[in-house]
Parts: sequence; C-alpha cells; structure tokens
Amino acid sequence: MAKITSVRGFRDILPDETPKWQRVEEKIREIFFNFGIQEIRIPILEKTELFKRGIGEATDIVEKEMYTFLDRGNEYLTMRPEATASVIRAYIEHHLYEKDPVAKLFTIGPMFRRERPQKGRFRQFHQINVEFLGQEDPRIDAELMSMLMYFLDELGLEELKLEINSLGCDTCRPAFREKVIGFLKDREDKLCEDCRRRLGTNPLRIFDCKNESCQETIAGAPVILDFICGECREHFEKVMESLEILGVSSVINKRMVRGLDYYTRTAFEITTQALGAQNAVTGGGRYDGLVQMLGGPAISGIGFAIGFDRLISMLPDTEGEDTGRPNIFIAALGDEAQGRAFSLCNTLRHAGIRAEMDFSDRSLKSQMKRANKLGCSHTLIIGEKEMEEGTAQLRDMKDGVQESVDIQDADNIIKGVRSKE
Repeated sequence: MAKITSVRGFRDILPDETPKWQRVEEKIREIFFNFGIQEIRIPILEKTELFKRGIGEATDIVEKEMYTFLDRGNEYLTMRPEATASVIRAYIEHHLYEKDPVAKLFTIGPMFRRERPQKGRFRQFHQINVEFLGQEDPRIDAELMSMLMYFLDELGLEELKLEINSLGCDTCRPAFREKVIGFLKDREDKLCEDCRRRLGTNPLRIFDCKNESCQETIAGAPVILDFICGECREHFEKVMESLEILGVSSVINKRMVRGLDYYTRTAFEITTQALGAQNAVTGGGRYDGLVQMLGGPAISGIGFAIGFDRLISMLPDTEGEDTGRPNIFIAALGDEAQGRAFSLCNTLRHAGIRAEMDFSDRSLKSQMKRANKLGCSHTLIIGEKEMEEGTAQLRDMKDGVQESVDIQDADNIIKGVRSKE
C-alpha cells in the first residue's frame, strides 16, 4: 500500500526544529509584553468577503492565491492568507474600541496561500503580526519600529537596516498614481504580463515586482516623496526625528510603496545582509483607512508582519539550546527494579526533571546505548544488587563519573542531576 505524504507546499515542523521556534515565541512574549502588546488569537477560517474588502480584489492574493470554498451553508469561506484583516475584524466585532480605542495586539499562527512552493516559501506558512490601533501620533510609528529592531537584535540577527518611506494620503497619492500610470504607459511593452495587467487595476504593485525588466523600467519612475502634502511631510519628518530620539538608524527608500489603497503615510522594511545577499526580514506600514473600510469607526492603525518560517531560517544556532532531551535515563534490570524505576520516573517528572526509562528490560549495555542516543546528561542504574542495598548508581554521561545514591531519596537524586548540568 502506497504511503500517504503531506500536501505539496505544507510541511511538518519536526522535534529537532521546534526548540528554535519555542525560543522565538518566548522572546516574543517577553519583549512584546514589555511594550504593552497583548495577544489575540483569531480563527483560521473567515468569510471570504473580509479579505476581498480588506486586501482588495485586484491583488494577486485574492485573485490567485486564496484557499476559498463554498461550505454546506452555501457561504464562501477562506483559510486566512494574512492576519491583519482578521485582527481588525475582531477589534470591530467585539467593540474593543469602546472600552479603549487604543489597542496594541499581536498574534502568531499559520496562514495559507496557494503560491508556487520554493525554498523558504510554503503554502502553509506562519506569521507574527503586530497591530497598533487608535493612535495617529507619529511617535507611535517610531515606537513600533524601535521595538521591532530591538526584538530582531535580541534574536541574534545582525547587520539590520531599517528602510522607511512615506506613502502620502488620500489627498496627495492620487496625483502620484496618475503620474506613475502615465510614465509606465509609455513603457508598457517592457513590463511583464502580470504588471501589464496591474497597470490597469493596481499600478503601485508594479514597484514590488521582482522581474528584472520591470525593475529596470520603474527605476526612472516618479517617487512619492515628491508628491506628498504638507501634513504628510510633517508626519514623516516627525517619525524620523522620533527614531533619532530612540537611537534607531534608518535610511529613506524612495521606491518603497504599498499596493493596497488603505495604506497611508509611514511604510517600512527591515533587511539584513548577514546571510550574504540582502534579505527582507519584515515590513509594515500605517493603514489609517482600514478599520473604517471594514465597517468600524475612523480609527488609525499601523502594524507589521514577520514570516516566522523565514525568520527561523535566518537565525543563528544557539550553543547549548535546550532541545528537550531528557535530564536522566533510568536503566533498570529485573522486574523489581523496573517497578521501582517506573515509580521514580513519575516522581522525578513531578519535580521538574525530564526522566525516561526503557520498558523492555534489555541488557545494561543496550539501555546505556539508548541513554546516549537520547542525549541524557545522567543515567541512574538500578539492578538486583542496588535493590537489595537500597541504592542506585548515578552516572554522569559526559565524564563517566559514577556515585552511589540512596534510591529512596529522590531529592538528593534531583540535586545530583541539577548540580552537574
């Protein structure tokens, strides 16, 4: 019978990988909580209309990549392709703005897009999302970016660079959009097929295209900073000043845009050159129109998303990282010793010691091999002689030193393991 494998583009995260994921999650909660960011957990399934309105129908995500189906209630549902729309939907649905319009929220979880699977890109992928809602002050933009840079630095990423731009607002961006369309219309034949289509629906998305010909074409295109109004310029300058106050270095990237209409003013990306070529780690921006677009009040927002899978691939290995291996293996020989080991394993676990044993009553040599394979730091040996004497042999697996301990004295066994770790 043929074996069943995982769905293409979906993957298992195996036990030897999960410690690094757990380390990042612990750092998220430690740092985010210090900045007053609360966790929200949102559903994987949402009504399709949420993403059509929140992301936009003229986007690759909605047009090509979403996992959408008609359920038995004759309603179209979608496996979430991103988290921001879902967080905003929850913020509106549960009237969180009535309790306090200012909310700092984060969520971690899987997203789903039917893209072409490739290295570092999966159809089920994981994201870390942070959303700051209810504050228009440009200092909150700087606070968010400062926190993000600090978080990535604490994880061990090096050579980080913060790139920032202003996208203007509904008042000043239309003029820029028309100038871009006019510029690209004369060069349409140099654009890829997707970008020729985008030119009529969402021209700013062309700036994100990775096609070499498209990148060369837009190199001479107008830049948004030449079109922003006085209020947007003042906001941008205040963001830059605030970053300086917080000691965060940044560079202006005049070519950075966002293809979604609800984005306003601040846009940013963080890259690293630590892996050789420049790699984008995360990006985000201000979206002051999104809450209202999804049926809520006129409340501002700014946020970012980090691809968790990609972040994990960038992180350096940490020496001595806890892999979840057992602290102690109990090698028991004979029925009576096996019974004593079974009880002692439970006692040690309740005391916070990761303990394992072999139920097969194999030879001492075989059990010691098993202890080595598991990577245990210590082995407790109990045989017939030890049962008669009420003792056990505690062996340090690294240096081979062995000492006799009282088999009835779990506290001393625990101390013996912990003192040598």
